[in-house]
Amino acid sequence: MNESKASQGAVVALGATVIIWASSWIVMKQVLAYAGPFDFSALRYSLGCALLFIVLMALRRPLAPPPLLTTALVGVSQTAAFQGLAQFALTSGGTGHVVLLAYAMPFWAVLLAWGLLHERPSRRHWLGIAIAAVGLMFVIAPWQGLGSMASSGYALLGGMFWALGTVLSKRMFQRHHPDPLTFTAWQMLFGALALIVAALCIPQRAIAWTPVFIGGLAYSVLLATCLAWTLWLLVVRRLPTAVAALSSLAVPVISLLMAWIFLGERPLPNEWLGAAFIVTGLIAVSGVGGARQPRAA
Repeated sequence: MNESKASQGAVVALGATVIIWASSWIVMKQVLAYAGPFDFSALRYSLGCALLFIVLMALRRPLAPPPLLTTALVGVSQTAAFQGLAQFALTSGGTGHVVLLAYAMPFWAVLLAWGLLHERPSRRHWLGIAIAAVGLMFVIAPWQGLGSMASSGYALLGGMFWALGTVLSKRMFQRHHPDPLTFTAWQMLFGALALIVAALCIPQRAIAWTPVFIGGLAYSVLLATCLAWTLWLLVVRRLPTAVAALSSLAVPVISLLMAWIFLGERPLPNEWLGAAFIVTGLIAVSGVGGARQPRAA
């Protein structure tokens, strides 16, 4: 009975995580009217990192850092590069367009895992990558001109860095088995430091401390960063991998719909078609629904 309740709680946590992360793209798009992309990202992750360390101390979890080099690389790629590039893409591109391209991360992860972890892609992986490539082509739509190519490039590059951080994180857990919450806090610290350097070096508009900006920052720090990451750890620990992987399919689709409803960004027909191909490719790569149950003897 307790196990059943724990699984139900994890499903609720999964749904909340998907909604929070999908909504966070709408919030990020709105706050960029009041701050530069790197200033906002630096504030978000500096405050989020501080809160995570407070949580670690409150829970009496280990504070000693995991191996610093890999932790720093994960922070710079998964937190700093991904978030900075995603914010940069949002300054000139539509929210749904950017999210669809950024969430192609699993395809880059498959290729990077082949090179860094020697995990050779299966036929299913190659099929998923091929289907996704068609979807990305429809979303980018180069035949419509080069107006959104810069935004598309930033979003794709951000997804690649996110994938690199994911693969390096997997190698970290395989070799050193750090406490997940401690590892998250330390990699976020390195990512926040990199974002602070970028914010100081790259000219941006001055921050307008309006109620909208403060509310968006609070949402991003408290919900999208701290609460969502904590819920995600619960999801990964309690639910099967295939179910957790399925959640990544929902975020870009829900973000696309939210951008339509709240920002008036009506998706183009080619973006709907591209989204369908990308989601199909993600299903193939993740293997959701592909495992067969063993036959009874």
